[in-house]
Amino acid sequence: MTADWIVDLIERQRYLAVSLLMLAENVFPPIPSEVVMPVAGIVAARGDMSIWAVVLCGTVGAVAGQSLWFWLGLKIGLERLRALAQHHGRWLTISPRDVDKANRWFDKHGTKTVMVGRFVPGVRTLISLPAGLACMRWPKFLLFSTIGSGIWTGALAYAGFALGERYENVT
Repeated sequence: MTADWIVDLIERQRYLAVSLLMLAENVFPPIPSEVVMPVAGIVAARGDMSIWAVVLCGTVGAVAGQSLWFWLGLKIGLERLRALAQHHGRWLTISPRDVDKANRWFDKHGTKTVMVGRFVPGVRTLISLPAGLACMRWPKFLLFSTIGSGIWTGALAYAGFALGERYENVT
């Protein structure tokens, strides 16, 4: 099962694993936060980790990954980002179409999308790019990303915590 290695890593490396997995989830979206954070919540429910520290580590990892995309957008600009996605999109897990879609979403909905976008699969990672492209102020990006990611990771971790060992029955 896909989640087995995530469970094993979290059980062995605890908080470091939560942070690194959430960072990776935001850089390479195929690693699902919908598995990482509930699993960490389950481990916390067993008493092996603090639920608050799980949420904090998940949020820090997520914001670190989102920040990479923000800085990429800020530093290279739209045209170079499209070209990068065209040539290396498979490795980066984005296409020029994804870049354009995220940019349009940001233009339409403004800076609030940095916070709200954290709840939308696919948008969660990519919304950081147009925030950088639009030269959003770093403190504002950091604040909105932290709030949105904190709510998202907290909800997922709490779901795992509340379900405890019964989580496997739900999946």
